[in-house]
Amino acid sequence: MKPLRFIYFSLFLIAICSTSCKKKNHLNQTVLALKRTGQFVTAEFTLGKIVKTSDDKTWYKIGDRKILISLEAHLKAGINLLNINENNFAVDGSDLSVTLPPAEIFSLSIPPEKIKLEHQEIGILRSDFSAAEREELLTQAEVQIRNLADSLRILEIAEENAELFLEKLLQQSGYEKVRITFSGK
Repeated sequence: MKPLRFIYFSLFLIAICSTSCKKKNHLNQTVLALKRTGQFVTAEFTLGKIVKTSDDKTWYKIGDRKILISLEAHLKAGINLLNINENNFAVDGSDLSVTLPPAEIFSLSIPPEKIKLEHQEIGILRSDFSAAEREELLTQAEVQIRNLADSLRILEIAEENAELFLEKLLQQSGYEKVRITFSGK
């Protein structure tokens, strides 16, 4: 009778171990697949921006100098999955909790063909805006657009989209309940 119990117990342990190993292997494969995604872009925006400046405050220069430039910027935001590992995941039976890094802006580009000089007014005794001055205006526009990310909810939208997508993906992968949170929140 004892050898029969030993066989049943051994089979029971093998079944538990293989189930647990399968779950661990499945989790490792899930982490690896997500990590390979790298920069997971979950939000893209096209923003219009008007840049204007007036150089008429200098007392020793005679005449006004004004410029108005319109531009279109393309912004991509999402979740950087390169640094995730098994510690970002917690499995409880068929439930999965995932902690992801917060969303970030991956790229902001201003295509040259989308930059238009709308208006320029140069006094007769003044020189045109130089290429360096125009470049400085575009740099300021880029900084202003990045600063708008919070008020436009760009990072929040990127996180919401990532949460929806990954929740569905991981549920299709076999987890019944998936809970996604973002570190630092």
